[in-house]
Amino acid sequence: MTNRELFREIMFYGKFDRMPVVHWHGWNETMERWYKEGLDPKANIHELLGTKPHWAWIGAHLDLLPWFPEEVLKETDEYRIKRGGDGVVQQEWKNKSCIPHYVDFTLKTAADWPEYKKRLQPDPARINPKLDEWIDNAAKSGLPIAIGSSSLMGWLRNWMGVEGMSYLMYEDRDCYSNMVMTIADLTCWSFDQILPRAKARGVVPDMAFGWEDICGKSGPLVSPNIFKECVAPGYLKIRNKLEEHGVKLNGIDSDGDVALLLKPWLDAGVNVQFPIEVGTWHADGMAYRKKYGKELRIIGHFDKLALERGHAAVLAEFDRLKPLMKDGGYMMMPDHLITPGVSWKDYRWFINQWKKLRF
Repeated sequence: MTNRELFREIMFYGKFDRMPVVHWHGWNETMERWYKEGLDPKANIHELLGTKPHWAWIGAHLDLLPWFPEEVLKETDEYRIKRGGDGVVQQEWKNKSCIPHYVDFTLKTAADWPEYKKRLQPDPARINPKLDEWIDNAAKSGLPIAIGSSSLMGWLRNWMGVEGMSYLMYEDRDCYSNMVMTIADLTCWSFDQILPRAKARGVVPDMAFGWEDICGKSGPLVSPNIFKECVAPGYLKIRNKLEEHGVKLNGIDSDGDVALLLKPWLDAGVNVQFPIEVGTWHADGMAYRKKYGKELRIIGHFDKLALERGHAAVLAEFDRLKPLMKDGGYMMMPDHLITPGVSWKDYRWFINQWKKLRF
């Protein structure tokens, strides 16, 4: 059984007795540690570990087109301050992994939105000229196939900053709704360009997958009520378009405590959540499953920090997750990138234990 076949059996509650064994990635500092501990930087890590990537991608360029002109405003040995293609001025560290420090924004108020909106319109240049080859390679990979979706909240948060977006949501919800629907319309246009061509080549992607990262440790940056009013219509439009093309799963990536948005997302047609971080808030995927039913699928949810706490903690995390694995609709993997506190030896041990899981 290929990983794609196994993924389908799991996500649609068929017959399976194991989890796909996948390797995602580590922080840059993690990789540097592993190289020092014997990992050959030129080696194929999947061949060494006996793992697979989590899925294969097809999709369109859904971000700003064209980009804003980029410019470096200040540079030192430690950091660089630049205006990026998204119009955001940010400070980036050169020698460590860290969230950038946002300095200034081009998109500050509703008055600035038209300049962004015109960069979020359909354009043939958004479609990869080698799309057919891309589709064929995805099909040959034996991996689940995801078509790239968009971000209806996270991109706006990045372009405006948390404070700017927060003010806009409360002062001009019509503009905020228009922002969301502009991105949703572009996403649906991309599906209409790509999915018929994929189907003509015998490929229907297993899911759509987008990015949000719209929650922190205290919950979402967009309230459930504003989500229902301003964001849900965009997600529903995307889900309906996917259904037209036979794609049954619609997933998003959001770190942080997503508990308050799970039901609004489900009601809006998002039925795959990644990664359900355990975090300091102790998220419980099985409790969410019992509350919301089998329409809620989960990918991730293995506490990445258990890998730093030793073998006993890893085995305890497997035991915690076995009921969810057995229940179906759940693909296990760490809930974020592997941290620098994990040795190459311990990570290989973890992968080998993962391969032994049966239920």
